[in-house]
Amino acid sequence: MAWSRLLAWWRLCLGLLSVLVCLAPCVNLQPAENINYNLVHSWADKLGMELFHLGDFITRRKEVQESFKDAKVVSRNGASIVDSMAKEIEMMMDLKVSAVRRIMDTAENTALSHQNDMADKMFSYYNAKEMLEPGDPVPPIPTPAPDMDKDIGEPLIYVQPKVVVLEPRPEFHNTPVNFSVSSVHVPVNVFDRAPDVIKAIQWSENLDQIFRDNYKNDPTLSWQFFGSSTGFMRQFPASKWRKDVPVDLYDCRLRSWYMEAATSPKDIVILMDGSGSMLGQRLDIAKHVVNTILDTLGTNDFVNIFTFDKEVSPVVPCFEDTLIQANLGNIRELKEGIDLFRPKSIANYTAALTKAFELLEETKLSSRGAQCNQAIMIIGDGAPENNREVFELHNWRDPPYKPVRVFTYLIGKEVANWDDIRWMACENQGYYVHLSETAEVREMVLNYIPVMARPLVLGRHDHPVIWSQVYADIEDTKISDYLWDMNQCENQKADVLEYWKVQDRMLEPSEMHRRKYRRMKDTWNQPLDPKMYQFMTTVSMPIYDRRENANITEEVLINEALWELQTRETRIANILGVAGTDVPINEIKKLLSPFALGVNGYAFIVTNNGYVLFHPDFRPVFQGYILKPAYNSVDMIEVELLDDDRPARDFNPVLMTIRDSIINQSTGSKWMLVKNHFDDMKRVARIKRQYYWTAIKKTPFTLVISYPEQYGVSHMDIRADQEIHRISIKGTNLRSVFSGKRWKIHPDWLFCKHSNRTFKTPEIELLYFLERMSEPGWRWPGSRSAMPPEHAAAMFCDRQLMQALVFDARVTGWFSNNTSFNSKDDKGTSASSPIAVLMGLLPRNEFKQRFGVTVAFLATHSGLTRWHEFHSNAAEESGVGETFSQNNTRAIDEIWYKRAVDQHFVREESFVYSVPFDAGESNSEILVTASHAVFHNEGGKTAPAAVVGFQFQHSALYKLFHNITGNACAVDDKDCYILDNNGYVIISTRVHETGRFFGEVNGAIMKRLLEENVYTQVTVYDYQAVCFESKNDNNASSMLLSPLFHLLRVGKWLLHTALWYIVQLLQWAPGVSSHYADMYGDSNDTEPPPPEPHPEHHGRNGNGHGKKDDEIWLRYLTLHRTRLKACDMKRELYTLFNEKDNVVYNMTAHACERPFVVLPIPFSNLILLVIDQLCPRDGSVVLTVNPQPIDYHLSVNDSLACYKQAREFNRMRPTSCISRHANESGIKLCGKACSVYANLGLLLLCHILSRWL
Repeated sequence: MAWSRLLAWWRLCLGLLSVLVCLAPCVNLQPAENINYNLVHSWADKLGMELFHLGDFITRRKEVQESFKDAKVVSRNGASIVDSMAKEIEMMMDLKVSAVRRIMDTAENTALSHQNDMADKMFSYYNAKEMLEPGDPVPPIPTPAPDMDKDIGEPLIYVQPKVVVLEPRPEFHNTPVNFSVSSVHVPVNVFDRAPDVIKAIQWSENLDQIFRDNYKNDPTLSWQFFGSSTGFMRQFPASKWRKDVPVDLYDCRLRSWYMEAATSPKDIVILMDGSGSMLGQRLDIAKHVVNTILDTLGTNDFVNIFTFDKEVSPVVPCFEDTLIQANLGNIRELKEGIDLFRPKSIANYTAALTKAFELLEETKLSSRGAQCNQAIMIIGDGAPENNREVFELHNWRDPPYKPVRVFTYLIGKEVANWDDIRWMACENQGYYVHLSETAEVREMVLNYIPVMARPLVLGRHDHPVIWSQVYADIEDTKISDYLWDMNQCENQKADVLEYWKVQDRMLEPSEMHRRKYRRMKDTWNQPLDPKMYQFMTTVSMPIYDRRENANITEEVLINEALWELQTRETRIANILGVAGTDVPINEIKKLLSPFALGVNGYAFIVTNNGYVLFHPDFRPVFQGYILKPAYNSVDMIEVELLDDDRPARDFNPVLMTIRDSIINQSTGSKWMLVKNHFDDMKRVARIKRQYYWTAIKKTPFTLVISYPEQYGVSHMDIRADQEIHRISIKGTNLRSVFSGKRWKIHPDWLFCKHSNRTFKTPEIELLYFLERMSEPGWRWPGSRSAMPPEHAAAMFCDRQLMQALVFDARVTGWFSNNTSFNSKDDKGTSASSPIAVLMGLLPRNEFKQRFGVTVAFLATHSGLTRWHEFHSNAAEESGVGETFSQNNTRAIDEIWYKRAVDQHFVREESFVYSVPFDAGESNSEILVTASHAVFHNEGGKTAPAAVVGFQFQHSALYKLFHNITGNACAVDDKDCYILDNNGYVIISTRVHETGRFFGEVNGAIMKRLLEENVYTQVTVYDYQAVCFESKNDNNASSMLLSPLFHLLRVGKWLLHTALWYIVQLLQWAPGVSSHYADMYGDSNDTEPPPPEPHPEHHGRNGNGHGKKDDEIWLRYLTLHRTRLKACDMKRELYTLFNEKDNVVYNMTAHACERPFVVLPIPFSNLILLVIDQLCPRDGSVVLTVNPQPIDYHLSVNDSLACYKQAREFNRMRPTSCISRHANESGIKLCGKACSVYANLGLLLLCHILSRWL
């Protein structure tokens, strides 16, 4: 019986065991829950509460809010603001125009009164490149002096440089200047002792008096100058020309302010001879001519280039049958096209001229292009006939008026049939030039400008006022290519040095990716306010020679072989030059009163072409210091990004309608949903903005302002009893409200200014004016800019801003006092918070050690910033507050201020936390910044009053997080992250991930967060990006340029070989490599021990350095050169899905189907993410916020410029167009064969520059 029972139990056990065995695979596929939802929830709640109470105690936010209780909230009137700002700018610009007009008038009168003066070749003047300061060594007189310069046929002239005292002035960006005299800049291609040049330098010295008078009348004037048609530029005040560039490329006649003032807008067709005879040096000269012509064009001009042999072809195929706007991007495209041009066969001049005339006629009839001057420029080595019938058909239909001018450039030293090509120019109101050397190209090409200026000069009394587009002072975009080449050379050098240190590790894929990413990251550095460049616009007007007749001496052909010099009187209409003055963009911005627009509000100016003069998203520089190829042709619709999910360059019709209204200088308003990116284009906000715009009268500019509708429609204001003069009467010392040193004001705002005084810091300037306001009889100056010219005020104060600033300083004066410890009566301690009470009772050193707080700060809407430091002991420690105040003085323009205000509408009772991007890669202490917006409410209206915040050590936050979670996140089965509202890592168990975008850390989970609506993806287009395309040094056309190409190939081979030997030398010669490191390496680095050779890399010689390995090293170390190219990119940015009661936060982890729990951290912009590490991870999924190229699916021969040209936008033409005059037919000067008298060294230098720049 017992045995039978035992047997039954045995069978039952076996049955249960078999069931368990069968079910075992299923049990393994569904492991037990690894993440406890309730536990994670408690972590998030506890962390959020502790951080909030810490911030509440540190910032005393309630007390700050209470401080503003006496302020009132009023509605913001956008239409009134934009109208007031536009009038201020108009008054300032009128002041500049009046100054230029006086320079122009004085110059014309002075030139006329000195017309009979003899040129003094020994005349001494202040040469900007040669003048000396007291104490500078005097350069020795050249000895032995040559008896005769064989090129110019005269003795060499040496005039000792003049000495001038220069003093740095902040209004001229600390450039040393002298306000008594002007200095003269002479381009490298101009001989300053030539009779016409030195004579103009002589008489223009009389302009110094009007320069001084102008500056006396308006001390806000920047550089004043006279650009002469002979090439030199006289500028006031005197200063030395900068010498930190490799070569002086500056020529005032090629600057936009000169070109646009000297000629009315123009449509130009360039025809380049493509016959087989145009080879070698002739092709070199021809291309240089084309490039120089292109350099003389501006954004109000239109151009195209055709080459012609048997057929007529555009150099850029997609530009066929149209004229394109001469902006920097299109000009660069044309230059690249002409560089690839290769002559073929016989030139058909008839077909080329017919094509050019038909294109110009069609452009005029269709109301495209400039609709003013028109010209054809022919570059060739001779025409077989004069093509009279073509001109009769197209250009002589309405005599004597000839709508199209013809300029001809005959190329070659020995040409026989020059008369036909000269006839084309002379019979069509143009100019003929014969060119035989590269060095003479610029001077000869520039002859076309005085010819096109003749209708202006003959009009006499009409001096158009020209405002230029934005540009970078004296910079040339060719320098950008040079700087990029130098950057690549530095990278090459760094590769060699690093190879010496790490050797084979450089070939590892991870190491190569790291280096490539680091260099690309450098190119993404696009500062919004680059300090190394001075951006400006210039107002200019032409200066005319008032003589109607003049004696000229020219060579006249007596017979087929004899030329004779003859002097005769002839009718003239010459332009003497252009007068102008700069208006720095920063000075215009100061007139815009950002205070009136509030946080996240901004203003910008749009030109008649739709380009921005300035804009908060105007990013003209990349790599931190290199100008972008098309930096000043950024359209307003390329920076105002609508939130409409349209593909790239498919602009919203609403935005296009607004743009048309703006460029037509209408007045209007509109609200739009936009995407605002910020923080180096790594964060984005989707907001509704209100726009207002109005014209700046008598200029081609329109002012636009914008502010957020959610919190920009109202702003704070003070009550009548809080005004400055009333509190002064009550006995309040205005300076006393700014006591101590722990405060700053916005450095870029115009609180008060003194026209005749400068101050070391904005704070010192403010204190000076507060003292003035306390004096009896103080009256507020009424305007930033007085009416021209006599009424310029000595000083100005922004009354509304100053009233708000003094009020804010009065009510927040207590904030800069350090928080007291061990005091139960501290006002900053909230009685309702036991945690805050405990914080207040902690000893100072224990408090600092536990919470790591370094500084607390307050910034107000009036531009005031206050702070106080936290130290481990009562004794003051320097450094913490100073570091904060140096980097965080811009109040409402700081990122933490803007984010805090936006966060207020997500959750009022919350702080915004952030760490620097990629902070974990640095070796320094990471600081966490927390900020909270303080709003003031009155009568149903609300407005941001201030932002409070604090900075604390990241290690303290990590410790706090670790104390809350225990060891749960330290074990291998869980990964814990704290992410901010844009997806960046604030806390990770791996500290090096701090500050990284989470999609790059764990792309698979980030993708799930997107799918579950934790985050939303926002696409932001960057229409100002720069790409890098390979330089093809071996194109066919370059081989035909000259025999020099073959020498360059030999040089390249020698360099390659030398590099190989250097690498070997660094490997095998420790002594030499040590010396090399001392010379070129980082003195702080120490040489690491050489790594053991990897078996895979051993060569046949057994020492790990075989021929194959050498080829790998050389291939990696050899520079693969690229060139700059304007392009479009996009970034995928992320923001939290801020819908209340998001169901995703109630979801638990579900094995490996959902291996994570995500929860919001209360009172913050953070989320807590806990991931089950036991589940497999898909490492192939990577999400990034880095820029990615946009593929427009272009054909092989097309480019972005082609794509944009096919979608060109409307523009408003300049109001001034003077293209004809009835008396011009009486002027018979149309050029002649030239005889060049120049220095051989100068010719060689210019030839080299033309080949390389």
